[in-house]
Amino acid sequence: MRNAAIQHIEAKFLRQDVTVFNTGDSVRVHWKVKEGEKERVQAFEGIVIRKTKGNHRATFTVRKLSFGVGVERVFPLHSPRYEKIEVLSRGDVNRKRLFYLRDLKGKAARVDVIEEPKPSKKAASAS
Repeated sequence: MRNAAIQHIEAKFLRQDVTVFNTGDSVRVHWKVKEGEKERVQAFEGIVIRKTKGNHRATFTVRKLSFGVGVERVFPLHSPRYEKIEVLSRGDVNRKRLFYLRDLKGKAARVDVIEEPKPSKKAASAS
């Protein structure tokens, strides 16, 4: 009984508009930042190196290079603090945790990109 009650309460706080992405994808997270009384949106752009499971406890870690220094940030997946998550490119990786990127520099730290098929002209003109 207790487990069902907890699941019922947690279900109220799950986001319905979660973007589908995987590890290795380049994403831009639009995070709401509060400075004093004002609130603004700040974008954090990088590669997803980790996703954790769990209904309302699910998180993902984004890594970027800022002025030659690696910066990682952990975002809660169902948080109301972000406006949206944009997937910039899909990565072609064979692992779910990309911690090896921390030790790589320059071109070696790149992730292969999956080219998404573009719609043909026939399909576009038929619409």
